[in-house]
Amino acid sequence: MATPLIARSHPLSYASLNAHRHYNSYRRPFFSSSPYSKPISSLSFPSRPLNPTKMAASSSEITEEVPGKTDEGVEKNKRVFVAGATGSTGKRIVEQLLSRGFLVKAGVRDVDKAQTSLSKDNPSLQIVKADVAEGSAKLAEAIGEDSDAVICATGFRPGWDLFAPWKVDYYGTMNLVEACRKQGVERFILVSSILVNGAAMGQLLNPAYVFLNVFGLTLVAKLQAENYIRKSGINYTIIRPGGLKNDPPSGNLVMEPEDTLYEGSISRDVVAEVAVEALTHTESSYKVVEIVSRADAPKRSYEDLFGSIKSK
Repeated sequence: MATPLIARSHPLSYASLNAHRHYNSYRRPFFSSSPYSKPISSLSFPSRPLNPTKMAASSSEITEEVPGKTDEGVEKNKRVFVAGATGSTGKRIVEQLLSRGFLVKAGVRDVDKAQTSLSKDNPSLQIVKADVAEGSAKLAEAIGEDSDAVICATGFRPGWDLFAPWKVDYYGTMNLVEACRKQGVERFILVSSILVNGAAMGQLLNPAYVFLNVFGLTLVAKLQAENYIRKSGINYTIIRPGGLKNDPPSGNLVMEPEDTLYEGSISRDVVAEVAVEALTHTESSYKVVEIVSRADAPKRSYEDLFGSIKSK
């Protein structure tokens, strides 16, 4: 197991987990319209095990089935808004949500492009225009009152605009959180990156940290977005993947606490799977997880993986 050169806390990294009480004081409970329902920290999608038939047919599965659980009717009628739905990772998240039976609202900047790249004939998919840089009011309209959760898989495109990472990764994420407040959405999944807190980990000279910050301090912007989410009180899971690959999954999933991993890679397919699984496991609530794939890692269930990470 890889360990960081230095592992110490950053003053901006840890927000109070009790903040969700303030948020919950004026938000509707997750997946319920009743003010007398259970608190959001105890609610989530029920867990759904992997299909054992598919596991036998594929050598790329990274988790093992959790025995004794049923998936009957688990995801039916749960609607998830995906920001960045036509991106390399966002598209995979949409596909996996649909395959699991979720209703999906795909937030995209270019609706025409999305209709050619997404499953437009799927009755469970709705494509809506949504630009995270245009403010929370328009995003709230796109998310609507019928969304139960939001997954943020946005990312800026490298270019000459050095403020792009802040417009998308920081302010764009803030806008999404505020849009969730307006619509009472209480479940938020963010796809971030390992090394966002590299400065506090002693990784300032790590080539990956240097490269990713060349374009307008991208990792710094992502870290500030994470901090905003954690202070908001919303029920969050922040997923920090290693280097993203378009290749099919290989090896097994490794999940570690925040500020632990400083190297490694992972298939975007696996990142999408982790994002979807986070919705179905209460163990993932109010946690930051770092993920990579390794050939020598043992297979573990998602219940075990998320359960092994402590909330801070």
